[in-house]
Amino acid sequence: MPHLTIPGTSEAHPIDACVFDAYGTLLDVHSALASVLEARGGGSVIGEDKAKSLSNLWRDKQLAYSWLRSLMRHHADFASVTADALDFALSAHGLDGDPTLRTELLAAYEKLAPYPEVPGVLDRLARTGLPLAVLSNGTPAMLEAGLAHAGIAGHLTAILSVEEIGVFKPTPEVYAIATRRLGRAAPRILFLSSNGWDVHGAASFGFTTIHVNRQASPPERLPGRPVHRLADLAPLPGLLGLAST
Repeated sequence: MPHLTIPGTSEAHPIDACVFDAYGTLLDVHSALASVLEARGGGSVIGEDKAKSLSNLWRDKQLAYSWLRSLMRHHADFASVTADALDFALSAHGLDGDPTLRTELLAAYEKLAPYPEVPGVLDRLARTGLPLAVLSNGTPAMLEAGLAHAGIAGHLTAILSVEEIGVFKPTPEVYAIATRRLGRAAPRILFLSSNGWDVHGAASFGFTTIHVNRQASPPERLPGRPVHRLADLAPLPGLLGLAST
């Protein structure tokens, strides 16, 4: 059984399963716009600064709409939220007159690129027999398509979606999906996300958590805390005491 090293102590915490967020953690959300622009002839089609701003606003609104819909108790699935957020971002950048761009971007979101280290890390973990799962805001169809395209679906024991309960992270009931479906106690589930708010939500629920801090963000001021902050997933096998191969 893998054991997670805890900084500053000699403690080795037993881990029965690893659960990953999908978007921004395993899959690069900004690769959607990058792939569309590449197909259209490069960043000069929009301009590098405008493209970066568009992709960031799309992501920011996608998350904001998920939180607000949860608070408003007015659920729409993540595909709808993603489309609404894109419509806002395109309008804000004066690009809402290009319906083909909208269609291409939504299609590209189903085929996001994995971060470079992800396939190798998941393969290494899966070969130990450790259960691996994804717990995501994404719909089952979005997740199945995206994880299959990224070539990592075969490493996963379960693909878990908030659509099972119709409310988004960081609602505690979302994290309970993993304990119920995996049959593991919360402290022995290692949850990893690139989103600080998600990490703190999972830690507050009771998971052992790691913040995959791809944006080098400062620590969040929220309940719960991660036991590690990593720049990417590459160190994870070593932290679990798995010898390199």
